[in-house]
Amino acid sequence: MSTNKPRYTEGEEFANALSHLIGVFLAIAALVLMVVKAARIGNGWHIVTTAIFGATMIILFFSSTMTHWLKPGRAKDLFFTVDQIAIFTLIAGTYTPFTLVALHGPFGWVIFGLEWGLALIGIVIKLARPTNFSSGVNLFYILLYAAMGWMVLIAIPQIFRSLPVMGVLWILIGGLCYTIGIYFYRQAKFLYSHLIWHLLVIAGAASHFFGIYYYLLPITL
Repeated sequence: MSTNKPRYTEGEEFANALSHLIGVFLAIAALVLMVVKAARIGNGWHIVTTAIFGATMIILFFSSTMTHWLKPGRAKDLFFTVDQIAIFTLIAGTYTPFTLVALHGPFGWVIFGLEWGLALIGIVIKLARPTNFSSGVNLFYILLYAAMGWMVLIAIPQIFRSLPVMGVLWILIGGLCYTIGIYFYRQAKFLYSHLIWHLLVIAGAASHFFGIYYYLLPITL
C-alpha cells in the first residue's frame, strides 16, 4: 500500500467517484439512444461506430469511478492505469463515428487510423510503465491526449461539408470542455478541483453525444 500523502481528501474522493458514477448511467443511456436511433434511420456504419463511442464512454466513466471509490492500494493503482488507458480509447472512440460516418472516405480512414494508432501507442507505453495513483498523470500523457483530441482541426473543412454548423459547434464545445478541464486537473492543491475536471469531462462527452445524436446520425451513406 502506498505511504504517500493522499492526493485528495475523503470528501473529494467521494465526490469524484459519485460524479463519474452518474457519468456511467448517462453513458449507458446515451449508448442505448444512439444505437436505437442508428438502427431506425441509419445503417451498419451508424450502429457500429456509435456503439464504439458509447462503449468507450462507459469504460472511461466506470474505470474512473472505481479509481476514486477504492482505498489506496494495488486495486486503486490498477484502476488508475485502466482509467488512463480508457482516456485513449474514449478519444479514439469519439473520433470513430465522425471519421467513418461524417467523413466516410479515404481521409476519414486516415484520421481514424491515426487516432487509434496513437491510442495503441499510448496504451502500450502505459502498460510498460504504469504509475500509481499518488503519482498522478505524467505531462507526456496529458499532451498526447490533447494532441489526439485536437487533431480534428486538420479535418474542419471536410467536417463542415458533412455536418451542419451546429454539429461542428458541438464537436468544438466538447473539445473546449476537455481542454479547460485539464487546467483544473492540474490544480490538485485546490479542494474539489478534480471534481470540476470530472464535471467538464461529462460536459465534453455530452457535447459530442449531442453532435452525434442530432447531426451525425441523420447523415445518409
